[in-house]
Amino acid sequence: MQQADRQISAMEAQIALPRENGELVFQAPWEARAFGLAVALNQQDLYKWREFSAELAATIAEAEQNDDPASYYTRWIASLEELIIAKGLLSREQLDAKTAEYAANIHDDHGH
Repeated sequence: MQQADRQISAMEAQIALPRENGELVFQAPWEARAFGLAVALNQQDLYKWREFSAELAATIAEAEQNDDPASYYTRWIASLEELIIAKGLLSREQLDAKTAEYAANIHDDHGH
């Protein structure tokens, strides 16, 4: 985790993680999960952190150019999805199916 910590700390200002008093700030549990997923996939050597950072920078720049009010972690997830597809880890169809499956389970009254 130390290498990931260094890479995260070194992220350029325009893509730096939201912090308060030096600590990472998450507005909702899904944001922390999105952060953890990106770090975990990187630690499994599925992509280089600089690849994710470059994708995040492009996503943020495009969103700002289009006055997209999406939150930082919405942009983070969009970047992660694009990188996962570009790396061939999942197809767009597989990702959409997994997303729908997860969303259905969230609303499952049985809590499975």
